[in-house]
Amino acid sequence: MTRLLTLICSFCMTAVMLWGADPTATRYNAVQCEGSLTPYPIPESLISYPDSLTPVFMNHVGRHGARYPASASHTVAMKKMLMKADSLGTITAQGRRLMVIVDEVMELSRNRWGALDSLGMAEQRGIASRMLQNFPMLFMNGKVNAISSYSPRCMMSMFSFVHQLDRLNNKVEIYTSTGRQNSPLMRPFDVDTDYIDFRESGRWEAPYYSYMEQAVPLTALKRVLGNDYPLPENKRKAKEDALIEYYVIAGLSAMMMDVDASQFFTTEEYNALWSAFNLRQYLQRTATTISTVPADIASPLILNLVSTTDAFISGTNKNTVELRFGHAETVMPLASLMHLPGCYYMTNYFDTVALHWCDFHVVPMAANVQMVLFKSETGRHYLGCYLNEQPITLIPNNPAQFVPWREARSYLLRCVPIYYTNS
Repeated sequence: MTRLLTLICSFCMTAVMLWGADPTATRYNAVQCEGSLTPYPIPESLISYPDSLTPVFMNHVGRHGARYPASASHTVAMKKMLMKADSLGTITAQGRRLMVIVDEVMELSRNRWGALDSLGMAEQRGIASRMLQNFPMLFMNGKVNAISSYSPRCMMSMFSFVHQLDRLNNKVEIYTSTGRQNSPLMRPFDVDTDYIDFRESGRWEAPYYSYMEQAVPLTALKRVLGNDYPLPENKRKAKEDALIEYYVIAGLSAMMMDVDASQFFTTEEYNALWSAFNLRQYLQRTATTISTVPADIASPLILNLVSTTDAFISGTNKNTVELRFGHAETVMPLASLMHLPGCYYMTNYFDTVALHWCDFHVVPMAANVQMVLFKSETGRHYLGCYLNEQPITLIPNNPAQFVPWREARSYLLRCVPIYYTNS
């Protein structure tokens, strides 16, 4: 009888554990939990394509490479919390370790906040080198046109990229342009009035804060500040402080600081903190059930990708490579509007976003979308699409890796809202 009761109790405890498990919880690794702050994942192999296809033209849209923290705000805020904990006598040994790291971040970033670092330059050189290896015929007597956002880290990404192309093939003609004249393509989030209205309306805030207040743990923050540290009574503000710690630590790899995040976060904590950061980007920068406007802002860019390809085919565009350097906020809307695999997700259950849309997949540092035009032996044109140098299918429910240009062109134009194509 005792054994039977033991078995029944064991079964009940297991059932409770299973029923109580969160089906939306993720267990991504520490690198993935760095999210959009993670350095660029170097491909294990070069791009391959059939011998019957010859690359003749390429459109490349890329994010700037790894950088110092975008601004001092998060680092300064973390420093203030740690100093307060120190003055109150609540700071822990772990907190003192974080204080040393924060001081090093501030020292390394002085006068460099947001600037491209040497890792970011190396990422762009690597992508440029592989581009030339993957598609050498595009650079044989070819012409390269490159534009960038006015942001210095984007401009330096462009120069690092084209400088590497020139080092490897100084016969190619390269033309560059940077400045606010490129904002409609590279920084539409600054100039698109519909998006500005969306952002200022705060329509994305309710689902974000609801999720953040439920999902973000305070345990990691308490381990550095101490259990007796007076966290803000406002629940949202306390959770925002926890995300400040996440942001500071998650961004260390991008500035080449080798710090083991596991000394500050458990796997569960790191995933939960990342998921909130991830959700904010999803709501602000992609098409959602709240609004498609964050993705629609990439419409001029898609139209430009189509028009430059059409012009090349007709012979009016003499460039064989078109390069564009912008931001994560440039690539996320583009990939979403194109419905690229893993880049587009529609749901009313925002706690499932982390299972289906992951910023580390879409926009690591130096993220890029490459659209390569191939010509067949019969003279037909086909389009191949690549996300972060990995082949992906372009058209949903169509497994073809190489799509006839007319079909690809029709699909891309259907992605664009009609009011853009008629304007």
